[in-house]
Amino acid sequence: MSRWQPRLGLIQETLLLTLYARALDARLPSPILGDTLSADLADRIDYDFGKLKLKPNLVLTTALRAKKLDDVVRAFTAAHPGCVVLDLGCGLDTRMLRCDLPPGVDWYDVDFPEVVKLRSECLPDGSDLVGADLTTSGWLKAVPGDRPAMIVAEGLLPFMPGDSFQRMTRELAGRFPSGELALNGYTRFAAWAMKYHPTIKALGIKAAQGFDDPHEPESWGAGLELVEEQILTHAPEVAQFPQPLRALTRLTAPSTALSRQGARILRYRF
Repeated sequence: MSRWQPRLGLIQETLLLTLYARALDARLPSPILGDTLSADLADRIDYDFGKLKLKPNLVLTTALRAKKLDDVVRAFTAAHPGCVVLDLGCGLDTRMLRCDLPPGVDWYDVDFPEVVKLRSECLPDGSDLVGADLTTSGWLKAVPGDRPAMIVAEGLLPFMPGDSFQRMTRELAGRFPSGELALNGYTRFAAWAMKYHPTIKALGIKAAQGFDDPHEPESWGAGLELVEEQILTHAPEVAQFPQPLRALTRLTAPSTALSRQGARILRYRF
């Protein structure tokens, strides 16, 4: 069996973190996401995943946020035949295959050119690939702008410097007649604390971006309107977490302020 040897920068290397988290979840007796294709991919990549030091909390929350974002994509594509989907910072995510799209939906996976190259080699899933630095302009020309769009930005916010995420959001909302943006929203504290997480430290990355109030993106000038905030400590899947993680998660659940420091999924329409 052939094995791939990825040569990636530090930011791009985070795709291996999320890939391995999904793979570890898939190997659990009762997985949250159950992404067996990610497990197969991880087995075929020549990389020392052990250095990432993934803890159960990160594995399960990564799987849970992916599952909730998949649900958002499924609902949107079912309600908007012929729409386009953009998975920003897609890495080696298998979301398009997990979502079982209806006919007529066009899917665009967007990431750095070196990531797109790796993806084309080891995950030829039939999506349209766009190699781009998301902090720059111009790459949206590769995507048709005459249809509703479902835009997914999983794990992207903390790694975009300055106001580049806000600027990108304005460009995206201006490109399409209507659509939704779904992301996992980090608070400022959670984004700041990421750089001290053993896994992020192992990669040498300093994360920075986040916001506390889920309505804050409505002030970015992109015409966003908050549709939903899902705080994942409230999700029924928490019952599948092993102890003592399940008990600790439920302890924070009654406090919205504390729960927001963990994972949350935010949906906006434009």
